[in-house]
Amino acid sequence: MKQAVLLLAHGAPERLEDVESYVAIVRGGSLNDPRITEELKRRYALIGGGSPLLSRTFAQALALEHALQSRGLQAKVYVGMRNWHPFIRDVMAQMQTDGVERIVAICLAPQYSKRSIGLYFRKVQEARQDLRIKAEIVWTKSFHRHPLLIEAFYEKLAPLLPVSKVLFTAHSLPAKILEEADPYDAEVRSTAEAVAERAHLESWEFAYQSQGMTEEKWLGPNVESCIDRFARDGVREFALVPIGFVSDHVEILYDVDILFRRYALERGIRLLRPESLNDSPTFISALAAVAEERLLAS
Repeated sequence: MKQAVLLLAHGAPERLEDVESYVAIVRGGSLNDPRITEELKRRYALIGGGSPLLSRTFAQALALEHALQSRGLQAKVYVGMRNWHPFIRDVMAQMQTDGVERIVAICLAPQYSKRSIGLYFRKVQEARQDLRIKAEIVWTKSFHRHPLLIEAFYEKLAPLLPVSKVLFTAHSLPAKILEEADPYDAEVRSTAEAVAERAHLESWEFAYQSQGMTEEKWLGPNVESCIDRFARDGVREFALVPIGFVSDHVEILYDVDILFRRYALERGIRLLRPESLNDSPTFISALAAVAEERLLAS
């Protein structure tokens, strides 16, 4: 049986001229709000004119394929994006052409939510039905406490230690998920707790970042409120560790490195950030272990 791994990611524009089309896709084809488009263009311009997410994800895929080969598993690794090229549907069409009979789907977000990972799986299922793909699909819902994932985050944090305070973060979602028994809030906090235990941290907290540009209530506390409290408490330096993200993209390179760092500096606080996981060998080993378990499952 020919097996393959499908890595799923959000997708992001690599050029400023693509931002408007990208926003339209994210918003479901509705007319763009010019203010949102211009704000995103400004942010992408500040991080170099586009997102490195695609190149980072392909590097992860290549490293994962090599890691699987070293384990004696011949499984090609494909990359599919939900909101940009290469779209999940197009990639699955290629997998069908390539004769793949069993697909292990892994979303490059360690913690599960119906409103995040669930949307990726829905796109996969829609493509499967539209293309009449007969291949079996094996889902990977979450790997939020995998020992190698925790070790990978710790390895990136370690060079910044000791530091008086560590603030772990994850992407915020609408607060209504708490009423839906969604596991996301518990899982992101669990990841943070596991990394804190591995690093033997004495003082750490958790906050949400990158809330959406809508009027609805989002999960909190937010990063800014934590920084305000740090300032009142006399904290002069802290490390911000995004444990909900596994590669560089705008929510790291702009939200953390520019927005939060400036916000902290204005309050007399130095913000430190560990390197993103990207193609960290330990993180790739975590992905390989997750993929191997599913590839070998009967």
